Amino acid sequence: MTLAYANAHRYARSRELFAEAAKLIPGGVNSTARATWSGWEPHPLFIDHGEGSHVVDVDGNRYIDYLLGLGPMLLGHRPPKVTQAVIAAIEKQGTMFALPSVDETKLARKIVAAVPSLDQVRLCNTGTEAVLYAVRLARACTGRNKVIRFEGMYHGFSDGVYWSKHPPVSGSQDRPIPVPQGPGLPKDIERSLIILNWNDSDGLKEAIAREGADIAAVLTEPVMCNTGCILPEPGYLEAMRELTQRAGIVLIFDEVITGFRLGLAGAQGHYGIKPDLSVFAKGIGGGFPVAAMGGRRDIMAFVAEGKVSMAGTYSANTIAVAAANAAMDELAKPGAYESLYARSQELIDGLRRILMDARVPAFVVGVGPVLQVWFSKHPIRNYRDAARHADHALFRKWWEGMLDRGVLFHPGAYENLFVSFAHTKADIEATLDAAREVAKTLID
Repeated sequence: MTLAYANAHRYARSRELFAEAAKLIPGGVNSTARATWSGWEPHPLFIDHGEGSHVVDVDGNRYIDYLLGLGPMLLGHRPPKVTQAVIAAIEKQGTMFALPSVDETKLARKIVAAVPSLDQVRLCNTGTEAVLYAVRLARACTGRNKVIRFEGMYHGFSDGVYWSKHPPVSGSQDRPIPVPQGPGLPKDIERSLIILNWNDSDGLKEAIAREGADIAAVLTEPVMCNTGCILPEPGYLEAMRELTQRAGIVLIFDEVITGFRLGLAGAQGHYGIKPDLSVFAKGIGGGFPVAAMGGRRDIMAFVAEGKVSMAGTYSANTIAVAAANAAMDELAKPGAYESLYARSQELIDGLRRILMDARVPAFVVGVGPVLQVWFSKHPIRNYRDAARHADHALFRKWWEGMLDRGVLFHPGAYENLFVSFAHTKADIEATLDAAREVAKTLID
């Protein structure tokens, strides 16, 4: 059943533009996360412009933005220092040369200094590319083929890992089976994947005991951010590190979302875990497309020696490097993260109080500037819990109520709300005021 906006007149111009786009662009959008089947029913919003913590759509509606481009706008929209750095780089240098520049080394030095697990780092264009290379390196250095992944996680859309993102619950509770994201993925790839439940150290231990000699890597988000926000239970990441290290398995942290968002050292710094390889993207570029992959020197040596190719015409282009250098300087300012965490916690605590006072069955789960509201009577500790217990209809009602009151985030319960450095105390207070009004409408 197709959903409709209760106040459709507010979004009339977006509806018209979507109809025009759908004639030329498959699905009317250029990424699945913006599509109607990802929650933007009956059509996504068309945005006119953004500044700081706000965006304005083509109908003139102004929103406090917690979508933040699905995460990259960590510094807010059009951050002045990043914007000026990019303009200066284009005017004084150019856009790309497919040859190295001094500024690439400056950026690499900042990244390596920020993340203790990194001895060396290579720049890429997207998180998908960076994950692809990390998995390839793990196989190269171990001589093994299989990769452990966790049901409900997303690591980009390459054929080798685009499995079991949000599948129908299949297989036994302890042994999920690989499920392709859709047609077109080579079937034989499933033999290289072991799909496990998140937050289950016993299941991980059993899988490694059973097939460890064939396992090249454990690929995981340190915080599960692609099925809402699910935190690692105490001791889980530590057990993962110990089990992989003992078995000679490469531990890959996908910090596309958490990297530089939870702190300069990312989630691995927050939780005190050192993976072997790490992937970064959304937090590093101030809104510009840039990614990075790095880790132990002995593993990165496969790249240094030319045994494993990491290619990309646009990798480390002038624009990306200028943006990332400026963004890293902004993130390194003393006290920046303390203020971000304080505002984020104010939002998390406020939402918890409001929903509890309204007697709405919900859990507000978050760590720093990443959070989600789970409408459920049961705690959510892995994808299968979410698939069984999350109330998507109630989430839609919550989302649309907030949207009508000028608060924007993704309409899908499996996405997140992001807080940026640009969000102010006034933004948080206005968001909580809207939440109080909406919460009253959620219980019949």
